This record gives sequence, C-alpha cells and structure tokens, in this order.
Amino acid sequence: MTNKATTKETITITVGSTDSLHIRIPYNLGYIQCIRQITGRRWEPQLKVWIIPYTIDAVQEFISQFDPNDVHITPELWIESEDLQCWKASRGNNNSWSKESLQKALKLRGYSRKTIKAYCNQVERFLSSRAFKDTDVTTSNVQTYCLGLLERGISHSSVNQTISALRFYCKHVLHHPTEIQYIRPKKQTKLPQVLSEREVAQLLTSVTNLKHKTILFLTYSSGLRVGEVVRLRCSDLDIERQTLIVRQGKGQKDRRTLLSNIAWEIVQEYIKEYRPQRWLFPGQSSDRHLTERSVQKVFEEARQRAGIDKKVSIHVLRHSFATHLLENGTDLRYIQELLGHTSAQTTQRYTHVSTKNIQLFQSPLDRLDLGD
Repeated sequence: MTNKATTKETITITVGSTDSLHIRIPYNLGYIQCIRQITGRRWEPQLKVWIIPYTIDAVQEFISQFDPNDVHITPELWIESEDLQCWKASRGNNNSWSKESLQKALKLRGYSRKTIKAYCNQVERFLSSRAFKDTDVTTSNVQTYCLGLLERGISHSSVNQTISALRFYCKHVLHHPTEIQYIRPKKQTKLPQVLSEREVAQLLTSVTNLKHKTILFLTYSSGLRVGEVVRLRCSDLDIERQTLIVRQGKGQKDRRTLLSNIAWEIVQEYIKEYRPQRWLFPGQSSDRHLTERSVQKVFEEARQRAGIDKKVSIHVLRHSFATHLLENGTDLRYIQELLGHTSAQTTQRYTHVSTKNIQLFQSPLDRLDLGD
C-alpha cells in the first residue's frame, strides 16, 4: 500500500534534461517519504529539487506515489509524457471536459492528427491549471492563463496555439454565443539553427547502430520532419527516379523529395538485416511505427557522441538540408518543393541563415592597422 501525501500543496514536475526529471516540492514529510520510494532519486541542494530518471519505470513509480490533484505538470513535460497526461485525466479534478467532442469536431473539419493532439493538450492544460470547468473558459481566465505562460518563458507560437485551441473549443464544442476576446502575442522571428556540413558528417559517422544510422541519413539527405521519417514505408523509396515520397506530411500534403545514393545503400543494408514489413522503422510492435520521441533520443545521443555542443533537436537536420542546398546553388523554388512549404516566405528564412554571401565580405575591423 503506497503512502499518499494528504496536503494540497503543489508539487511541480518538469523536464530537467534528456534523461532526468526535476521535482520541486514544499517541505513535507509525507512527500519526502513518497519521493524516496522512487528508484534512482536524488536531492540536488543547489537547485533545491529532487531529480529522478526520465524513464518509463521512474514515471510509473512517481504516479504510484503521488495524488494527481497535488501535482502540476509543466507544459514542456505534458507535451512529451502521455503517461502523465492519462494519469491526470483519469484521476485528477477535471474529468468532465468534453475531450471526445473536441476530437470529433476537429476530425470533421479535416484537422491533422498532430493538430488534434496539440489542441486537446492545450485545452486540457488550461482546464487542469486551476481545476477549471467548461464554464470557466472566459476572456479573463484565458488572458490571465496566457500571461502566465509568457511570464514562464513559453514561446509566443505555443501561446498563440493555446488561444486558437480554446477559441475552437468554445465555438465548436461549448457553442458559446459570443467568442472569447483575446490579444495574441506578437509573432517572434527566429532564424533556424543549422549545423555545418562538417558537423553533419561528424554526427552521421558517430552512429554505429544500423537502424539509427539509416534514420539519421534519410532525415538529413531528404530534409524530412521527424514525424515523416517514422511513418516511412519501404514502398515510399523510388530508387529508379532517385526520389522519396512523403505521404500526408504537414498540411496533409504528399510530396516528393531527394533520395540520396549513399542513403539508399544504407537503407538496402538495413532492410536486408532487419526485414521490416509494414513500416520501414517499426517500433516495439511490428504493426506500429517507431515513436518520434525515440528518434529524438537517437539524435540526442548521436549529437553528444559527436561532440556537438549546440543545443539542437533532430529538426536541425531538415534546416541544414535546406541551407546546404541553398549554399550549393539550388534555386529557392526547388527547395520550397522539396521541403513541402506552402509559402515561399517560409523557405526564404534560409537565405538569412546561409553564410555563403556573408563570407564574401570583410569586416571593417580586419582592415584596420592596429599596430603591435
């Protein structure tokens, strides 16, 4: 029988690193006794947090020790952990919201699987943040909640998505007679992060596992999103035309992109050894593809092994693919098609990242005679 803490003080659990979770709790002997039941836990005095491994087993141990009503899950961790989402949804205060109705309304309007999941997460986070009910989705509460997100450093794009999700929920599920009023934060302009060709080579050659190697080679050589690479099928590779078909990518669009000769050789070696059936990269069960989270971890391990200090995710390979094509003289219109961008403005971001033209110029400092 587990020892449950009975007070209603808030415990906060968040992502500490790729392999650890940070748990901040008020001083309470009951809580401390619970946290000590988790295998691998340790106290970090400088940060004043408990640290547990970011593993399925540790998360399950955490769930078994604490009451979901006492725990606040940060947005970053909520997005990643379906186990914690289900735990909160099934045993927390907010069991009455119309998640199925929201999913149905989104599906009827043709929203993608990823957008449906994102909108459901955003609405559930809002309702769980203060144990809100459907009747609490008001202009005042939404604005206060979004301000809190911005103050915690949540990106403007994520806050804008929160507003869109809550507006949709109000209009199409709750059928509010008047829409909530909102102020959207100004869209941030950020340049994509990229790796140099040398860094990409370091990363790709650092991988020894054939399956992991094949995933990373295809992601970079074809400019794929992580959600696209995990859903590849063997039949999507057309070696005769040297193309790869991405089916129902972002915006539910099919497109063709490059299939590298080097990548194809690695794919052939991988297929010969692993003999995949339905999915090119199956997960633990052959009828399901590998998860995006698993591929993110593969990239992170490769980044560390290659000695690359830049704090980047696997999406940097897609950005690097586009930037390297541009620097080697490929027309922006073709890059737009390969990436599947609807707007040319999205592709034009890579002109600001490319150093090809910048390197033609000399800084005025280098022309000064500073003497000895």
